[in-house]
Amino acid sequence: MKWTDTQDIAIELYEKYPDVDPQYVNFPDMHQWILALEDFDDSPHQSGEKILEAIQMAWIDEAG
Repeated sequence: MKWTDTQDIAIELYEKYPDVDPQYVNFPDMHQWILALEDFDDSPHQSGEKILEAIQMAWIDEAG
């Protein structure tokens, strides 16, 4: 997965952290969790606030 795979990343986060409310996850923590995903293979420096926001919104949708 790459940073642009926001929906896939959100699904993986939802499956790995089912008891976490994504609305309250801060971006530095989420960034580290994404980098730790088994299927994630992209540069840690390619993300930004807009990408993390998109992932968080997709995660919120997935958890809802």
